[in-house]
Amino acid sequence: MSAKLMSAKLHLRPDRLLLVSLLLVILLNPVLDHGDWRRLVLSALTFMPVVLSTVRLSQIRVRIGPAVFLMLGVLVFGVASNIFANRVLSGIHWGFLAAFFALTAVRLFSHLQNSRSISRSDLNTAVSIYLLLAYTWAAIYAAMINLYPGSFQLGANATDRQSDLLYFSLVTLTTVGYGDIVPLSGEARMLAALEAVTGVLYVAITVAILVSAYRRGPSDPA
Repeated sequence: MSAKLMSAKLHLRPDRLLLVSLLLVILLNPVLDHGDWRRLVLSALTFMPVVLSTVRLSQIRVRIGPAVFLMLGVLVFGVASNIFANRVLSGIHWGFLAAFFALTAVRLFSHLQNSRSISRSDLNTAVSIYLLLAYTWAAIYAAMINLYPGSFQLGANATDRQSDLLYFSLVTLTTVGYGDIVPLSGEARMLAALEAVTGVLYVAITVAILVSAYRRGPSDPA
C-alpha cells in the first residue's frame, strides 16, 4: 500500500514542480528585472519552467523531439543575445520561447482533454496551462518590442521590461485590463485582443472538460 502511495506521489511530482516554477518566476520577475546581474539570474530562472515542461511532456508520453529542439533554440539564442546584446538575437530568443510555451500548452491541454477522470495532477496541469498561455503571450510581446521598439507604453514612456510585459500578459489573459500599459501598434493591439479571447475560451472549455471528467467517475485520490 505504501509503495503505491509513494509511486503516485512521484508520478505527480513533475506537475507540481512545473506549477511552482511558473509561479516562482512570476513572483520574482519584478524583483530581478533590474540591473544586468539580476536580469541574468532572471533569465536563468526563466529557463527552469522550460526544463520542467520538457520533463512533464516526457512523463505523459508525447513526442518531445519538437520541444527539445525549441528548448535548445531558447538556450542558444538566450546565451547569444546576452553575450552580443543584439535586439535581433533577443527577438529570436523570445520567439523560440513563445513557440516552446505554446507547444507545451497545446500538448498538456490535449492530455487534459483525454483524461477520463479528475486527479490532482489534472488540476495542477490545468492551472499550469493557464500560466503557460500567459508566458507565451509575454514572450510574443518581448519578441515584438525587440524587433519593433516602442510597441508598448507605460505611462508616458515606452517600456521593454520583461516584468512589465509579463504583468500586461497576465492582466490581459484574465481580461482585467487595468490600462496602465497600452499596446501602441496595430499588431500589438490585435495580439492583446487575441490573448483576451484565448483566456476566456480556455477557462470556459477547461471547466467543461473537468466537469465532464468528474461526472465520469473519481480517479485515484493520491
